[in-house]
Amino acid sequence: MRRSPRPHIDTGAPRPALPARLWQGLVLGAYTSALRLATPLYLLRLWRRGKAEAGYRFRLLERLGFYPGRPPLPGAIWLHAVSLGETRAALPLVEALRRAQPDIRLLLTHGTATGRTAGRKLMQEGDGQVWLPYDTPGAARRFLRHFQPSVGILMETELWPTMMREAQRHGVPMVMANARLSERSAAKGQRLSALLHPAAARLSMVLAQTVDDARRLREAGAPRVMVSGNLKFDMTPSPRLTALGLQWRQGLHRPVVLAASTREGEEGPLLAAWAKLPVPRPLLLVVPRHPQRFQEVAALARMQGLTLHCRTEWDDEPPLEAAMADVWVGDTMGEMPLYYACADVALLGGSFAPLGGQNLIEAAACGCPVVMGPHTFNFAQASKQALLARAAQRVDDIQAGVKVATQLATDPDRNAWVQRALGFANAHRGAAALISQQVLKLTK
Repeated sequence: MRRSPRPHIDTGAPRPALPARLWQGLVLGAYTSALRLATPLYLLRLWRRGKAEAGYRFRLLERLGFYPGRPPLPGAIWLHAVSLGETRAALPLVEALRRAQPDIRLLLTHGTATGRTAGRKLMQEGDGQVWLPYDTPGAARRFLRHFQPSVGILMETELWPTMMREAQRHGVPMVMANARLSERSAAKGQRLSALLHPAAARLSMVLAQTVDDARRLREAGAPRVMVSGNLKFDMTPSPRLTALGLQWRQGLHRPVVLAASTREGEEGPLLAAWAKLPVPRPLLLVVPRHPQRFQEVAALARMQGLTLHCRTEWDDEPPLEAAMADVWVGDTMGEMPLYYACADVALLGGSFAPLGGQNLIEAAACGCPVVMGPHTFNFAQASKQALLARAAQRVDDIQAGVKVATQLATDPDRNAWVQRALGFANAHRGAAALISQQVLKLTK
C-alpha cells in the first residue's frame, strides 16, 4: 500500500441519537486516538520498507512533525503530492504557478519515496521539500506552525481529517486540485462519512477532473466545487527522452509492445502469454509501477524461459544482444516518455487486475495507442474519452490484450491510431492555467 494505514472506524453502523457535531467530534477523537496508538507500528513499517527503498528511512522524525533547522519565511504555497503519479501530475501546475507569479516559493510534501525523489525536479532556490506528517493533532500543528503556508494544495484524492481541522484553525485555505472520486471510493467513503464529510467541508475549493467527480465530491461534503479538467493532459513529454525512444525503435527493426506501469498479479499471466507466442516474437518491454518489484518481474520472465535484458544495462544505445531479447524490464524511474516513444502500442498496467488502471494520458501524449483491460475506474472519464476518440481499445483480459496489442503493433493503419492518440491528448489541455489562477486568488 502506498499510503499510510488508517484505522477502521465503521461509522456506517447505527449511531446514538447525538447532535451531528458531537457525534463527528467523538469519531474524530477515536480516529486520532487510534492513530497515536498505531504510530510505533507505522514507523516500524516505514523502517522495514526502507530495506528495499532507502528513501523511507530518510528523516523519519519529519513524519511526526519535527523538522530540522530554522523555518523558512512564511507564505509559501504548500503542495502535497503523495506519490509518483501525483508528483508528475503536479509539474504543469507548478509551471503555471511560476509563470503567473515568478517569485512564489513552493513547499512540497510527499508520502512515498518515489514521490519525494520525483519532486526534487520541481524545486527551485527558496523552495522546501519534506514529508507530510502523520495525521495526529500534534504533528499537524507542528507542521503548520513551522512552515506557515499561505495556501495548501492537495493533489487528487488526499484528504486527512486532522490536518484539515488544524489548517482551518491556523487560517490556511485548502484546495483539492485535479480532484477525483470514483463511484467505488465514494461508496467506501459513506462508511466513514462522520469522519470525512467534515474534512471535505473544510476545503476552500475543489477543482475536479470531471463533472461526475464534481458531483460525487459535492455529495461527499465539499462546499465549493468546479470542474477544471485533468492536469495530466497538460504534461509535455521530455523531447530528449522521446527522441531517444524513437531512435531505439528505428534501430530494433521489430515490433515493440510496452506493458506500462504494471502491478503485482499482472506480469505473471502476461509473461506466460508472451512465452506462448510463435517465434520471432515482438519485443515486450515491461515497466513495473513500483521500483522494488523490478527484480521480481525479471525473475518471472526468466521462469518462463524468456531471454531478458534490463534498461540499466546500457546508457543511450541498447547492445545487439539486448535488441534480440524477448523481454526488456524498464528498471528506471522518470523515463516513461522514452518507453512510450519506443513502443508501437502499450498495454495499460493496473487495468488487467481490479486496481483501477494507471494514467493512459501520458501514452497518448507520446503518440502511443493503448490497449486496456476492464478495470479503469481510477481514470473512468479519460478512458471513455480515449475509446470514443479511437485512441485506445478495451479487452476483457491479458490474453486478449496480448493478441490485440501484437496485431496493432504491425497494423498498416497504426499511424492513424498514433494521430488519434495525439489529437485526443491535445484536445483536453488547459487545466493547469485554470487551477493556478484559482489557487493564487486564495493567497491574496
